[in-house]
Amino acid sequence: MDESVQERAQRWAATMSGHQVAGIQLAHSDSWAGPGSTELVDRRSSEESQDASMARLATRASGAGDRVIDEAADTYRTCFERDRDRILHASSFRRLAGKTQVFVFPDDHQRTRLTHALEVAQVAVSISRALGLNLALTEAIALGHDCGHGPGGHASEDALSPYVPGGYDHALWGADVTLTSLNLCSETLDGIRNHSWSRPAPATPEGEVVSWADRIAYVCHDFEDAVAAGIVAPDMLPALVRDRCGATRSRQLGAFVHAMTDAAAQTGRIGMLNDYAAALSEFRQFNYEHVYLRPASQAQATAVIALLQALVEHYADRPNLLADIDTQHHIDHQHRAVPVAGIQAGSAEALHSAVRYVSGMTDRFACRQAMMLLGWSAERLPHGVGMAE
Repeated sequence: MDESVQERAQRWAATMSGHQVAGIQLAHSDSWAGPGSTELVDRRSSEESQDASMARLATRASGAGDRVIDEAADTYRTCFERDRDRILHASSFRRLAGKTQVFVFPDDHQRTRLTHALEVAQVAVSISRALGLNLALTEAIALGHDCGHGPGGHASEDALSPYVPGGYDHALWGADVTLTSLNLCSETLDGIRNHSWSRPAPATPEGEVVSWADRIAYVCHDFEDAVAAGIVAPDMLPALVRDRCGATRSRQLGAFVHAMTDAAAQTGRIGMLNDYAAALSEFRQFNYEHVYLRPASQAQATAVIALLQALVEHYADRPNLLADIDTQHHIDHQHRAVPVAGIQAGSAEALHSAVRYVSGMTDRFACRQAMMLLGWSAERLPHGVGMAE
């Protein structure tokens, strides 16, 4: 090893022990920071403070929260803060980094399902803060709203629907299958389950905000990614969108967020001023016509459907290859499946477990499995659509 590199590594390692002062350890030799008081803000104090500052119909946190399995309340965090933290640390949330938003195998600057969730959270929290709603609940719903998505984007719902009674809906699947092991509060699960506009209205105003923030975020950032990929150009936007919201993501997000806060200020309801709502609808339709339903995107979706259905049927017939989803891991450290015992091949349980396993895969893992287990060539796999034809 180069001596300068070794010396730098040793200096860095030497800082890891910290500095002992008055019976505690400090990070820096010149640390001074402290809260200025020895009194801590416990959960009850947080609940009381939030109750006093939030809007009348905002959702209040209470104790451990309404959970399927009762548990003790946290000392410092409210129930919705715990939900947010559990989702943030869940492997299903981390795997969103490897799942398609619009482009399979996105390049360094294109959105993934994970960055989409983070942008939805930012938009939703901005709106909820202005409306005096529960920020932790808003953020928890936003971060978890797409954890039920399969690999390959919305095409995964078409792929997996034949195997699920009533069809595969990522919102329902996320709340009722993917995230069940986290024992989340009923309000959080409701917001995740009903964030899609095709579903019933969420039971909380925070869930309603997230349903809007989801649409605002993906309409704006999917367009920005498509512009960067050379698929569309800003001057192609409908006049209504350009006039109301501009042609850049920053201006568009700001316009839509303010259109919601202004609507709440005028009516006391969660919605969007009519002219901006019309612009958002036209913007979304533009994306469908020019981005989501373009021939290259359709070809990508067709390949995703074929891939995922082949994997589901392979695993349903060979449940010994399925990994134990409840361990929150697909593969062990040697990249071998951790088998699930006691499932009969071809049974309804095997099919459900296969769908659960495949839906949790990242794009790359699904493609690797197709090549390894099914003998697929690289040419049969979905390909990213990052260039204009």
